[in-house]
Amino acid sequence: MIERLKPPVSEADLRSLAALLVDAVESGAAVSFLAPLTPGEAATWWRRSLSAPASGAIFLVARDTGGIVGAVQLHPAWAPNQPHRADIAKLIVHRRARRRGIGTQLMQALENEARAAGFRLLTLDSKRGDAGENFYRRLGWTTVGTIPRYALDPDGVTPHATVVFYKELPAG
Repeated sequence: MIERLKPPVSEADLRSLAALLVDAVESGAAVSFLAPLTPGEAATWWRRSLSAPASGAIFLVARDTGGIVGAVQLHPAWAPNQPHRADIAKLIVHRRARRRGIGTQLMQALENEARAAGFRLLTLDSKRGDAGENFYRRLGWTTVGTIPRYALDPDGVTPHATVVFYKELPAG
C-alpha cells in the first residue's frame, strides 16, 4: 500500500524509515550517506527531513504487513521562477521487498501527486551503472547527461558518476 506520510510521524514509522535507510546504505545504495550508518543517525535525518512541512515536500511510503518497505520524496524547486519544477529524491526499497514492483508503484504515485500539486517538470539523478539508471529509463525518464565523480559510494572512498534525468508531466 502506498500512502502519503504527513507529520507528525509516529515513532514506529521513524524507526521503520531509519531501518529502511540503513538497509539501503548497507546494500551499497547511493543515497547520500556513508557506511556505517546507525539507526539513530538515520532516525535523526528522517526526523529533521519530515519536520519541514512548509517546504511543500511530499513523502510517500510503501507498506506491507511488516511495516514500511519503501519511500520516495518530492522537493519543490526553491526558486521563484521555477514553480512548475520539483526534484525527486531517495527512492528506496528495502532488500526484503525488492522485485515486487514497489519502486514502480512509488514513482507512479509520486508523479500523480506531483501533477496534482501543479508540477510539470521533475528531475532526479542516479548512480551511473546502478539498477536505478535503467529503472528510470524504463519509466520514461529522459537522460540529460552524466557527471563524473559526483559523489562517493557508501564506503566513503570510491567516487561514482551520476546520471541526471528529467521527466515532463502532461497536464491533467
